[in-house]
Amino acid sequence: MPKAFGFFESVYTGHMSTQTTEATTVLPPADMEAMLDLSRFLSHVTEPAALLGPDGQTVPLPMEAYQVLVKVVESMRAGKAITVAPLDQRLTTQEAADFLGISRPTLVKLLEQGEISYERPGAGRHRRVRLDDVLGYQLRKRAERRLALDELTAQAADAGLYDDVPDYSAALREVRKRRAN
Repeated sequence: MPKAFGFFESVYTGHMSTQTTEATTVLPPADMEAMLDLSRFLSHVTEPAALLGPDGQTVPLPMEAYQVLVKVVESMRAGKAITVAPLDQRLTTQEAADFLGISRPTLVKLLEQGEISYERPGAGRHRRVRLDDVLGYQLRKRAERRLALDELTAQAADAGLYDDVPDYSAALREVRKRRAN
């Protein structure tokens, strides 16, 4: 097996199931050499390749799996842990708050205001939040911030504060590209 794939082989210790029912988190490797090798390899590959099994069997890698692999490698190369979780994963209020980068009391206020759906399993007072509801809230807030920024920029341009209206999306892409390298 190529050296770059050794890390992935050593992380996987269980058997494959047909459905993921709980989150799995993997930390970046202590020795980043194999991850860097894989990152360099993927930077030269523009479409999915194939996986080579320990028995020599080759299996084509679907585009969706390839895209996930690229994102995992980019994140791990940056020293970030990766969590894979099903969208219907239920989170505690603390887990949801941590995911959004807000305090638990702030999250509870959002739940009570109806910003994010939740459920109370059984007759308990604890709330559970679905991961896809948290992601939906995050996307809505991001879109609202982008719209507000566009409106403020347009107002500033109308007031003569800009010669040209800046393209923030292009600027963000450029900054992200520099951070990745």
